[in-house]
Amino acid sequence: MTILATIIVLGVLIFVHELGHFMAAKAVGIEVQRFSIGFGPRVVGFTRGETEYVLSWIPLGGYVKMRGMDDEVMERIEGGEKGEPRQPSSRDFDSKPIWARTLVISAGVIMNMIFALILYVTVNAAWGLQERDVTRVGNVEAGLLPPGAEALTQIPVGSRITRIGDQAVEHWGHIRDGLWRSAPGPLTLQVDGLATSLQIEVPADPDAQRRMARAVEPWIPAIVGDVNPASPAEKGGLEEGDAIVAVGGVPVATWWAFVEQIQRRPEQRTEITLERNGREFTRFVTPERSTREDPVTGESVEVGLVGIWPPTADYVYIRVPFSEAVVLGYRDTVFITGAILGFLRDLFTGGVSPRSVGSIVTIGAASGQAAAAGMATFLRFMALFSVNLAVLNLLPIPILDGGHLVFLGIEAVRGKALSIEQRLRWSHFGFLVVMGIMVWALSNDILRLFGL
Repeated sequence: MTILATIIVLGVLIFVHELGHFMAAKAVGIEVQRFSIGFGPRVVGFTRGETEYVLSWIPLGGYVKMRGMDDEVMERIEGGEKGEPRQPSSRDFDSKPIWARTLVISAGVIMNMIFALILYVTVNAAWGLQERDVTRVGNVEAGLLPPGAEALTQIPVGSRITRIGDQAVEHWGHIRDGLWRSAPGPLTLQVDGLATSLQIEVPADPDAQRRMARAVEPWIPAIVGDVNPASPAEKGGLEEGDAIVAVGGVPVATWWAFVEQIQRRPEQRTEITLERNGREFTRFVTPERSTREDPVTGESVEVGLVGIWPPTADYVYIRVPFSEAVVLGYRDTVFITGAILGFLRDLFTGGVSPRSVGSIVTIGAASGQAAAAGMATFLRFMALFSVNLAVLNLLPIPILDGGHLVFLGIEAVRGKALSIEQRLRWSHFGFLVVMGIMVWALSNDILRLFGL
């Protein structure tokens, strides 16, 4: 399952990316000499028209070879020697105006983003809107509540909200939308365990109403989900599935209580009591210091992080009309793009450990897990990875699309292109950088396999 899922994910996304370059090149009249899935010498292939379509030995990417585009570099990528000097042609890549070359270089990234959008829309249209299958309240952040909504703090942790206004509550989406989208004015909530209903005043200010909805958080048990590689949690011996009993001697019953206790202890060695396989024991972690925006004040505050995620939630799917599926798909694409950009920012600023970067081993494992979880989850994972591929290709590293766009930007500013020798030299450098990143990522995976 894992190998097949990995082949499908990588094969489809590489094909989609290179198809973007191919179609754009054809559209602006550039001769496409080779369309390759993989790098290095060819395994199999055929020729149709002027283009050779091949599968190559190294399955870690692909390329579209266009006439007149860094011919010497492409000869090296294809595993051959330097070819004969070419005669200039009007169908050369270099003969086209900057706008056309920019379109061709950007088309792979654009196709990956469009493909991700299509996948998200498809999942939302075919399966529906994904909502947490929970009606229990895990926490109420009092500082986010506007005047008139203070009664929400009376909801006991773990209690179920059964009705908001006229709406019976069946999943968390009903709770979120009931607080966020109700008309301004009085609103009644029915809560199990409370003898009387709660009365709150929905504010007229949309931002205040949004904060009120954010203040009420779903029940999430204090159980370890994914553990980030090389994080304080991994170094401290925490494992997926561990139940968190106490932090620093303070009992915790929910994920939110655990987070609160950890955030209070940046760079403080902290005792965590866990339960695993029916046995209770302790471990020690030292939360990393990080800066976050306080949700109440908006100010930057220092908090502790240990590098674990909450357990996977149970979800239900709510059918939505196609028009709403399109909107939801767009929001999913934007959200994932922002999350990936945030990860790269934290990686370069030290907010995320370099050990978090994985190679094809990590991709394969994640692909297999997504496939095992069902088609909807697998398609969502493929969409996420498509966005990831698009963003990474925009990094300003020569031989990546972002590096070529930098070359075009330099040409636009100075009025002439860099010489072939300069581009070749920078492309060699970019190739070394990319190979270095691949080796680094693979070494992370190998170290993880040995528990290091």
